[in-house]
Amino acid sequence: MSTRLTLRSPQVVAHRGSSEAAPEHTLAAYQQAIRDGAGALECDVRLTSDGVLVCVHDRRVDRTSNGRGVVSALEYADLAELDFGSWHAGHGRTHEVGGDPQNGPEEPDWDRRSVLTLERLLRLVSDSPRRVDLAIETKHPTRYAGHVERALVELLDAYGLTDAGPDRPNVRVMSFSALGLRRMHALAPKIPTVLLLERLGSRYRNGTLPHRVRIAGPSITVLRRHPQYVERVRSWNGSVHVWTVNDPADIDLCLALGVDAVITDRPRFVLTRIGDSGLFAV
Repeated sequence: MSTRLTLRSPQVVAHRGSSEAAPEHTLAAYQQAIRDGAGALECDVRLTSDGVLVCVHDRRVDRTSNGRGVVSALEYADLAELDFGSWHAGHGRTHEVGGDPQNGPEEPDWDRRSVLTLERLLRLVSDSPRRVDLAIETKHPTRYAGHVERALVELLDAYGLTDAGPDRPNVRVMSFSALGLRRMHALAPKIPTVLLLERLGSRYRNGTLPHRVRIAGPSITVLRRHPQYVERVRSWNGSVHVWTVNDPADIDLCLALGVDAVITDRPRFVLTRIGDSGLFAV
């Protein structure tokens, strides 16, 4: 029998849900991610004009819906009338809730087309039969500045998610804004934070991170150009979560470098690739 090297497997994080299989940020995409075996779900949150946190990536709704306008200038009722699913390549296919893929019940159309509130996503995670963590990105700049973090902490606190525990989902907050992360620390000091990095500037190239931030979130492009960055972060007792990792070569690079989490549109594919690598089984 061949000997396999045993290492700690990275957490596989579903980027906007299983967003290759279903429209991003829809309930269906997150339900699929849980079925796919993702260890965590990633979402972006924005605040509507009437104070509802919704899972929408872009500043405007134009790309992912049949409407137009800026999220922060629209009320939740406005967003609820839009179709957030028909643009996706998988629209119109049969999608099953679970069980036998030939005979399982179809997902309600609402799950694939309606705007998703963060509160509904929290209910999904809280009701999951297994623990599924949550990585929440706050989008900046925004006209509401610190109101986003305050609304987020209030909602997480209502679900008992401002403190980690073995029997409930762990939540972390990510942002490209160091100021936004400082606000999170002030409001909820026990929630881990992730500094997202689209480029590796001189300020953080040696692996250091802002005060009280312990997780670096470089893009896969950064990792390709600076593979040594992982060890630099580790030298400061930090962790590395990489986005967005979809291709086999990029998955293999992350495994070789020993990153702590990979954020992907294809969680089932990444989990299969990790299993096939032989690095994480005896």
